[in-house]
Amino acid sequence: MFAGLLLASTALASSQALAQQKTLYVAGYGGSYEQTMRKEIIPPFEAKSGVKVEYVAGNSTDTLAKLQAQKGAQQIDAIIVDDGPAYQAVSLGFCGELAPGDVYKDVAPVMKFSSNKAVGIGMVATGFMVNKKAFEGNKWPIPTSWADLKDPKFKQKIVIPPINNTYGLHALIAEAQLAGGGEKDIEPGFKAFKSEINANVLAYEPSPAKMTELFQNGQAVFAVWGSGRVKAFADTGFPVEFIYPKEGGYALGTAACPVAGSKNEKEANAFLQHLLSPEIQVTLAKGAGTGPANMTVKLAAEDQKGLPYGDLAKTLKAVDWDTANAKREEWTKRWNREIER
Repeated sequence: MFAGLLLASTALASSQALAQQKTLYVAGYGGSYEQTMRKEIIPPFEAKSGVKVEYVAGNSTDTLAKLQAQKGAQQIDAIIVDDGPAYQAVSLGFCGELAPGDVYKDVAPVMKFSSNKAVGIGMVATGFMVNKKAFEGNKWPIPTSWADLKDPKFKQKIVIPPINNTYGLHALIAEAQLAGGGEKDIEPGFKAFKSEINANVLAYEPSPAKMTELFQNGQAVFAVWGSGRVKAFADTGFPVEFIYPKEGGYALGTAACPVAGSKNEKEANAFLQHLLSPEIQVTLAKGAGTGPANMTVKLAAEDQKGLPYGDLAKTLKAVDWDTANAKREEWTKRWNREIER
């Protein structure tokens, strides 16, 4: 009888614990990044915190749109987005204050937000992805300049994400800068795409899965993409390589923030600090191809390949996000009207 009561008591306690277990909703990137999160980053956090994590995959603009739609009744507790959309999320009031944590003293200054409402958790570079086998077969030199996107021999062979994706926006700014413009004078970028690059573009593709598919079936051989995405693709054995353009690639910070008004504010902050811990920073470098934000992290030589780490990180350009974010909606409407019709 005592044993029966004990079993019943244990079962009741177990069911109550399950009923009380919190669920943390984290919105972040899809593709190879999502796989790394689900397999290697979320499980150890769940084990040590007792919190269940639901991962909501989507690109940065998708995540920002979800926050807009759920304004006043947020269902997402933490977000992982590109640096530009992160600044937008902060300015729109979607990000809450970061809770104090020892790990923040180890974060590189360039990865910190002055608002203390978001933090960089890693960095990738925007540059080129090429199919090495296809280039060797055609006896083509590897592209070295943003101007190479205009080369007519690449007609219908290039894939570039649209400009609501940071990789595509970087390409537009790069083309503007080539002709003496930039964030404050984007006109040369639009002109280059409209008159010289558009004919070479097979697709303006935002989906990582479709991007890799276009390379795998041989339709595309050249793309504007991120170093982390290219590393993950190369790790599958496909013959792609990441190229840093001679004018400079662009730094794309990966940032995270706890969502303001979250019912799980404490757990959201704990998850962000988990992402910045040295062991998880190494996991992100190996699995997601992001250069570490935590300055105490040292990567082995074999893990540094293709990553913006050390001297390579210093060569990258930064976007003037104050200017770009103020104009981004206008640019996107124009892009949809004039370029991606």
